Amino acid sequence: MKKYSSLKGIQTLISQKALTLPDLLAYYFKQIEDNKHLNAFNEVFFYSAEVQAKAVQQKIENGTAGKLAGMVIGIKDNICYKDHIVTASSKMLDGFVSPYSSTVVQRLLQEDAVIIGRLNCDEFAMGGSNETSYFGPAKNAANADLVPGGSSGGSAVAVQADMCLSALGTDTGGSVRQPAAFCGQIGLKPTYGRISRYGVIAYASSFDQVGPITSSVEDAALLLQVLAGEDDYDSTVSPLAVPDYPEHLNENKKQKIAVLKETIESDALDPEIKTAILKSIEDLKSKGHVVEYVSFDLLDYLVPAYYILTTAEASSNLSRYDGVHYGHRNTDAKSLTELYKLSRAEGFGEEVKKRILLGTFVLSAGYYDAYYQKAQQVRRLIRERMDSLFEDYDLILSPVAPTAAFKIGDNVQDALVMYMADIFTVLPSLSGNPAIALPLGNNSAGLPLSIQFTAKHFEEDKLLAFSQAFLK
Repeated sequence: MKKYSSLKGIQTLISQKALTLPDLLAYYFKQIEDNKHLNAFNEVFFYSAEVQAKAVQQKIENGTAGKLAGMVIGIKDNICYKDHIVTASSKMLDGFVSPYSSTVVQRLLQEDAVIIGRLNCDEFAMGGSNETSYFGPAKNAANADLVPGGSSGGSAVAVQADMCLSALGTDTGGSVRQPAAFCGQIGLKPTYGRISRYGVIAYASSFDQVGPITSSVEDAALLLQVLAGEDDYDSTVSPLAVPDYPEHLNENKKQKIAVLKETIESDALDPEIKTAILKSIEDLKSKGHVVEYVSFDLLDYLVPAYYILTTAEASSNLSRYDGVHYGHRNTDAKSLTELYKLSRAEGFGEEVKKRILLGTFVLSAGYYDAYYQKAQQVRRLIRERMDSLFEDYDLILSPVAPTAAFKIGDNVQDALVMYMADIFTVLPSLSGNPAIALPLGNNSAGLPLSIQFTAKHFEEDKLLAFSQAFLK
């Protein structure tokens, strides 16, 4: 069986009786087994996925199936699915069974997607390489010695290695886009508030956003249409109507595109990525798009502001994991204080502890004004600068990551190197804009390269239509 890269292709084969959904699921189970060395899945939902596949196949035959019938999808291991384990790839939640489903899972199931399993990720989504997972690192299918990116590394690898058609990740500062880039897939971070966060284990609540990783723009558009929209359980979700994203895909309009000059001229940018992006810029011009270089002089403030704000929110969000309410509990403690200390020390990994400490520090009485409040002011400046750019331009072009996928173990010991790898992805996260990572061929070592486009708030329809034309 060949690799399927779009739901439309699968649905066509099923309608022609050339394929059944249970057969397709069995194929993906075999792919998972054949690629288990990549460590993409924390758990495969053999039983529930088979039950779903048979039920949806029956619906297809009856003509009552939903929009996602035929889609086999994996979910990142920080997205709750009722009666299934969810751990955020942490010892703290090892074995925890979710008592309810997230809104995104409910919407997948309502439209008859089949959820095949939970995917490996950095612990509590904190990391850019999938090396902080309690279950060990996921590995890049292009070269198993390399990282797949993070934090949604398992999600990207599962799609890359044909272990499911698509996957959901979460993007706080690039955690959908960067792994999609490292694995040669399409990764979409929607506008903050476009998709409900209810039932998604929180890292930084004012940044976190669920997004799809797919092999086709059509599937990204369809998933966004299904997942987006109001939710009574999440007050941060926008009440704006959800466009028919797939319907807008063929609107091939000429766009005015701003290239962030400092990102292309950055010393950190790999020469092969720079060459590929410059070639893309010339191709865009030849197709009639207007492409202009603009200056964005706040680039040096992006990573510091991002890490101050997200670690502050993490220290608050993760305070609930204390060995009393739920999660890992030390059994030897002699007092309540000792119980808290030992449970958290044993349950959390090094990177999570580091970020909790950083966040607690920047929120502390003597440093709140100097760090947290200042970072909020910088975030406001960044948002205003982006808004002013979108008064003159339709899209913003930049790299996704400074390098292609790097070796497992290379950067994990140097927090500064790892954090600075987020320099190009945190901008849309700080401003709340939608952004997409698109494949840009391979480098001389055969590793995937990528390019990022950012759009105005809630203009995913324009972003997706442009992406469709860009990849043709």
